[in-house]
Amino acid sequence: MRGITKTFGPIVANHKVDLEIRRGEILSLLGENGSGKTTLMNMLSGIYFPDEGEILVGGQSVAIRSPKDAFDLKIGMIHQHFKLVDVLTAAENIVLGLREPGGLNLKAAAARIREICGRYGFQVDPEQKVYDMSVSQKQTVEIVKVLYRGADILILDEPTAVLTPQETEKLFDVLRNMKADGKAVVIITHKLHEVMEISDRVAVLRKGEYIGDVATSETSPQALTDMMVGRAVSLNIERPLVETRNLRLEVKDLSVRTAEGVLALDNVTFQAYGGEILGVAGISGSGQKELLEAIAGLQSALPGAHIIYHPPAPDEPVAGRHVPVDRAGEELVGKDPLQIRRIGVSMAFVPEDRLGMGLVGSMGMPDNMMLKSYRAGHGPLADRRPSRALAQKVKEELEVVTPSLSTPVRRLSGGNVQKVLVGRELASSPTLLMTAYAVRGLDINTSYTIYRLLNEQKKQGAAVIFVGEDLDVLLELCDRILVLCAGHVNGVVDARTATKEEVGLLMTRLKKEGEQA
Repeated sequence: MRGITKTFGPIVANHKVDLEIRRGEILSLLGENGSGKTTLMNMLSGIYFPDEGEILVGGQSVAIRSPKDAFDLKIGMIHQHFKLVDVLTAAENIVLGLREPGGLNLKAAAARIREICGRYGFQVDPEQKVYDMSVSQKQTVEIVKVLYRGADILILDEPTAVLTPQETEKLFDVLRNMKADGKAVVIITHKLHEVMEISDRVAVLRKGEYIGDVATSETSPQALTDMMVGRAVSLNIERPLVETRNLRLEVKDLSVRTAEGVLALDNVTFQAYGGEILGVAGISGSGQKELLEAIAGLQSALPGAHIIYHPPAPDEPVAGRHVPVDRAGEELVGKDPLQIRRIGVSMAFVPEDRLGMGLVGSMGMPDNMMLKSYRAGHGPLADRRPSRALAQKVKEELEVVTPSLSTPVRRLSGGNVQKVLVGRELASSPTLLMTAYAVRGLDINTSYTIYRLLNEQKKQGAAVIFVGEDLDVLLELCDRILVLCAGHVNGVVDARTATKEEVGLLMTRLKKEGEQA
């Protein structure tokens, strides 16, 4: 790629970027949120067309105007959000949209899929329906889909975001097999330890510009971070020890069914304390979402469940933040979010679905800030000044990239949307803070800012429940980790002494009755 420039209105996503991708090599593409990594790769895969610059494949100048053009040039991209049809089988998804000579032959397609799987070490059942698959299986289908179409250049956007350590290792083995076969592999990721493990070369973008590339064997996580951010950044996650921890939340025998009738949580019991960060680990779909939503009053619990909130004692640092509730503890089961708020429970919730549940995409930052405070006014008109001041503070502290405060948040990049949501929730100084994937899609610099803010809440006596997907972060940041497996509590481990392998095993193997965690 030579001199590639792409703009969206006043925002310059890429400015005169030069990038070389080589066969038989794994290239990691690094950069902060909004640095233009995905935009650059979307131009290679035919989703966007560059405003300026030239793309050469095999030394020949080419024009990539659509994903079909990209496939014709043997370029395939596996997106962060999978593009599969749930009700079709793996084989049907893989051949969807192809015009095979002689018409569709699923039997021949299945045989070719098995051949590809055998060659690279995949495990795919061509007859399995997508809705029956785990996240890693769906990702495997996406990779086989581009290989089936003959891709020699593969681009993977955040491929390990929702994988367990064991699944990540399997994926890396497959990528190494592809490299050995002469394929060119590009990985967009924020996880520096994975960059060091899997890649041969690292290219760094900063604010849409190409900073340079370096051989992985000749660099370090610290040097790469400094390149990404443009200044020295500490890579140590603080874990302060709060001596006095008081019980804040008690969950007993919590079972939840989804709207489809699936038992998402089965007799979940645990405690969360003020002054600690309780991590929640589990492969995607193990009940994390339902757990947080049940505590927040957004999901109905089955009979026999108890969610008891214990207010801060008068001498606790968080005691003055809200109207005291019943000192013996307040039952939250059966109450909706407004009722929970009205009885004086100071709760903040960063949901997994940023724009569906957390923010209103068509509104700007000040109006989204006001969603938590508009009921506090006494007159018929809402006072917008505090919300605008808070929006400005969040923009500056978390470095939100937006043309203006009034720009609809749906126009911002995923990482910037997340900053707006986290900033708003933390600003309410809660006594109970729940976050689902708070740093998903955030660059390392912003992630460390979020970790610092969570630790501030912890030091002030708040109970923090942190649902995360990166086990390295969970083991460094949290005090204890609750491990969910298929809706069951498979164990609660001390994050200071537990190993990544131990937690990964608890995430994937359901404990038998009476077995020790």
